[in-house]
Amino acid sequence: MNKRFAVLSLLLTTSLSCFAAMADDATELRAKLSNIDSLHATFTQQVTDINNKPIQTGSGVFALAYPNQFYWHLTQPDESLIVADGVNLWIYNPFAEEVTVMDVAQAVDASPMALLVHRDQATWDKYSVSKRVVNPKSSCFDIQPKKLNSNVVAVSVCFESSQLVKFNLTDEQGNLSQFSLTEQRTVKANEANIFKFAVPDDVDIDDQRLKQAN
Repeated sequence: MNKRFAVLSLLLTTSLSCFAAMADDATELRAKLSNIDSLHATFTQQVTDINNKPIQTGSGVFALAYPNQFYWHLTQPDESLIVADGVNLWIYNPFAEEVTVMDVAQAVDASPMALLVHRDQATWDKYSVSKRVVNPKSSCFDIQPKKLNSNVVAVSVCFESSQLVKFNLTDEQGNLSQFSLTEQRTVKANEANIFKFAVPDDVDIDDQRLKQAN
């Protein structure tokens, strides 16, 4: 009985230590992100499948601003655009001449990327965060949803000191999208329109907000 009690105590202590460490990691990530009110950068993208076989490479422009504003413009090899204006999330495919729009709160909350532009406790409580130290100046934070609500099953964000330099997304098929950031700076005052989307003429609009409301 004493031996079983000792083993149970050890397991309980280890579990509590792990939970405390994860809580501290989330606190550290929140502190780093709280210092980023806005960010503008160029990115290169590499997508590999579950067998690490290259699927696609690309490049474009990435920006975010607190709260709930996001801009992702893939310019190579094929153009696509994602804009979150604080209320709505717009996904534009010029080749298909189609725009999808959804509620930004529901769309962003469904992905671990939400933590880049959300600071409220309710959103953070939906995810677990663990830190990996790469070297004395570099660290990555692995983020996973406690309940899977989207095809993105894991995100990692990496910093060099306080600067965001990379983030990776893994989908439910095991495909890994790696984004490396360069030319990081704050969003300039005259660039505020980057988070506003004007629907082009003669495109089909798939309004997911109506479907979500029903």
